[in-house]
Amino acid sequence: METSIYITLSRQEALRRQMEVVSNNIANMNTTGFKAQRMLFLEYLERPDRQGDRMSFVQDFGLMRNTQAGPINVTSNPLDVAIRGEGYFGVETLSGTRYTRGGSFQLNNDRELVDRNGLPLLTEGGQRIVIPADATNISIKGDGGVETEQGPLGKLKVVTFADEQRLQELGGGLYTTDQEEQPVATPQVAQGALEGSNVQSVVEMTQMIDVVRSYQSVQRMLDNEHERIRGAVRTLAKTQ
Repeated sequence: METSIYITLSRQEALRRQMEVVSNNIANMNTTGFKAQRMLFLEYLERPDRQGDRMSFVQDFGLMRNTQAGPINVTSNPLDVAIRGEGYFGVETLSGTRYTRGGSFQLNNDRELVDRNGLPLLTEGGQRIVIPADATNISIKGDGGVETEQGPLGKLKVVTFADEQRLQELGGGLYTTDQEEQPVATPQVAQGALEGSNVQSVVEMTQMIDVVRSYQSVQRMLDNEHERIRGAVRTLAKTQ
């Protein structure tokens, strides 16, 4: 197979991956706290025969996450909580603390404050937040403090990290990282509201159209190269 076909196929494979990322963004347009993603591409140089000129391939290097906050949507549900600006809530899992921007909270059977995955929310001290059985009014302050008419119960763990791009997405709005937590000095928490997805539908649809057109263009290049090779083979066969 000709080298040009290998190079073109590398571009086509990168476009396929890019389409997957764009499709995932569109599918999560209404997911609470979801952050849009973009592909990062690098030029990959290789000298196949170790003697000739280097050839330039397309390589998908990784994903870049748009960490800008999404719009704040008022729900008036006292257990819905949104973070304005930087920060992630800390939740407890069997594998250790994980982090989320999804603030759609609820109470489990033990009256613990949990996220939508059923994972307990943690306080700054790493404790679970338990709502007293006879409490009727749950208040979450702007600094993350949780209290009822019976008194304060703790302050929500809100942390950030030196490099948010290194956060690894686990699904369900959860992230993990090997970085050290950095407590947000003055968290801004809004009760009765949820942070929406920061996906911009018009931008994503434009990206999808561009990817489709690029893929079609690359496919035409492959078809033309295939016809060129077939023509060369036929011509050579006639000269034998």
